[in-house]
Amino acid sequence: MAEEFGKSVEDGIKLSKRLYFGKDRAVAPPKPQMSMDKSSETFLPRAPMVYAVISDPGIVDNPDMTSYQPHVHGRCDPPALIPLQMNRIELEADSYLDSVIVRFSGSWRVHCVMGSKSCDCRIAIPMGEQGSILGVEVEVPRKSYSTELIAMDDKRYMEKECRPESGGFLKPYIFILTIPNVDGGSTLSIKVSWIQKLLYRNGEFSLIVPFSFPDYVTPPVKKLAKKEKIQLNINSGTETEIMCKATSHPLKQLKREAGKSGFLYEADVLTWTDIDFAVSYSAFRKEIVFLIDISGSMEAKPLEGAKNALIGTLTKLDAKDSFNILAFNGETYSFSSSMELATAETVERAVEWINLKFIAGGGTNILLPLNQAMELVSNTHGSFPVIYLITDGAVENERQICDVMQSHLTSKGSICPRIYTFGIDSVEPQMQKLFAKGLSTILANITIDTLDDLDDVEVYPSRIPDLSSESLLIISGRYRGNFPETLKAKAVLEDLSNFVVDLKIQNAKDMPFDKIFAKQQIDLLTAQAWFSENKRLEDKVVEMSIQTGIVSEYTRLSLLETQKGNQATESPGAHKLPQKNDSSKVDSQGQRRIMLQNFGVGFGNLKATAENIRPGVEEPKLPEAAELIIKAASNCCGRLCDRCCCMCCIQCFSKMNNQCAIALTQLWTALACFGCVECCSQLCCCCGNE
Repeated sequence: MAEEFGKSVEDGIKLSKRLYFGKDRAVAPPKPQMSMDKSSETFLPRAPMVYAVISDPGIVDNPDMTSYQPHVHGRCDPPALIPLQMNRIELEADSYLDSVIVRFSGSWRVHCVMGSKSCDCRIAIPMGEQGSILGVEVEVPRKSYSTELIAMDDKRYMEKECRPESGGFLKPYIFILTIPNVDGGSTLSIKVSWIQKLLYRNGEFSLIVPFSFPDYVTPPVKKLAKKEKIQLNINSGTETEIMCKATSHPLKQLKREAGKSGFLYEADVLTWTDIDFAVSYSAFRKEIVFLIDISGSMEAKPLEGAKNALIGTLTKLDAKDSFNILAFNGETYSFSSSMELATAETVERAVEWINLKFIAGGGTNILLPLNQAMELVSNTHGSFPVIYLITDGAVENERQICDVMQSHLTSKGSICPRIYTFGIDSVEPQMQKLFAKGLSTILANITIDTLDDLDDVEVYPSRIPDLSSESLLIISGRYRGNFPETLKAKAVLEDLSNFVVDLKIQNAKDMPFDKIFAKQQIDLLTAQAWFSENKRLEDKVVEMSIQTGIVSEYTRLSLLETQKGNQATESPGAHKLPQKNDSSKVDSQGQRRIMLQNFGVGFGNLKATAENIRPGVEEPKLPEAAELIIKAASNCCGRLCDRCCCMCCIQCFSKMNNQCAIALTQLWTALACFGCVECCSQLCCCCGNE
């Protein structure tokens, strides 16, 4: 989907060359950005963007200054995406603890469609680290739109089908949403909010928000005032002073209190910013087993990314650390029969073994290598055992696997293995982050004793993870009773000695705890609901999801369209797409609900794993015969028109005999019936025929 999106944007930029902005060079359309990288990734959004969805290239024109345009035969399949010009942007980020709530607002103009026509507009929102969409609001002439969460088991809406292009994810953390039938020349005012995580390393927080706009979204009118505004509010939850160490944009400090700071950036610009908004403010001996899935579905990019990340991690291990590698599909292949020290010679042998054994093929058996990994680290003394499981598969005995691993962890004594699981997705960079976090432990086996004296305590996560220098450890929960003034925390240090510390309680104010911790709590409760098959927990997840706006596995995001005033009809030039259902009905309040795709990760696809279907690949749906013929005919016409000029055709036809000319005329007439109906109807109107 991302590759097709990038290709459609590239086609849209080429199609926008039809636009005419006058003879004055000062208002010439901006040139597309040049890049040595010719892949579709070049055209993926690196900041919030809006695109005109163009199926009929004949409607592309400047709505303010119509010009002669040569007629274009055929249609764009898939539709081209023309980036809209942006007139205003504002960014506000509120940082709390390790989370940031980002609010973005801006306006875009449909500058590339005739005023008498309309098109769909596609919004693309790239979010930062572990980004999760909270809500979208859109204002267009005569209508407004807003997203709303509903329960998956709500039968009033679940029976309605959704168009795949209405909304979804291009790639992880790139959210897209389509607004239907927007008039040429009109303006879209958009507000988007999402929540993302801060990066943390060696005591320093870093915030990165995608905010790099390409040149071609800058309006061509140079004298048009363009103002950028960024506001950042930081609430660390402590009374320590906040020190900004590096910023991408010149920030002016507005507020400075203990544990709180406020910053502002405002500027009048000629072109929009082309850099992301970034700001930063102020180990154990290990035994590691890497379990790498080499089943058939891991072929090509997933396995290559896993291999590169694994090799990169091996080279960073300390010589005192020990490791082993288990590659698995239906069987298991071991690098060594025992754990080996991570010396340079051993790592070199491991790399050779990886290049030899990492060949995709076969099925997926996860329990067998997990049990073998447990046996490898069962006799750990004086070190911390870590197991990494890298797979793209879903297997039938997953609950049994979780149950077996849980029994292993509770029977291993004081130092039980840490198991990190990873599903294939943006493989290499995400794996490197996971490895870095797991290999930089500072404190392990953390417990808090004082919480036992409270009533109805819920702690998320229930099993407190280790403290790492690569990530912040935050525990959330709910309780009833009188909270103590101090908490006693216990842990294990690098030399396996005991560590005890008293934590003084501070009352943090102005913190939206429900949103900050909602994603963590929803994810943990979802895992418990799946493992225990508990409907009560599922209902609890639904309630939390709808209250906080965080999408879950048991809720669905929908787009609510509201008519303004009494104008409930579509614009005269609207190109309304056919619907398979009657979900476009407007209720008594002038609203209709557009169902979006399910944004949940899901609980695996057993059929895809069994058939070794690679991640992100769907089984192709065979279209009806008529659709095949129409697509083939329109594509054929389009390709011929692209390759043949008028003079070539005239010279060719002048040399044909009568029989050949008649045969060719019959062929073009047949193709016109399928793919060029619009062209023929225009010719008939010109001739005065019906």
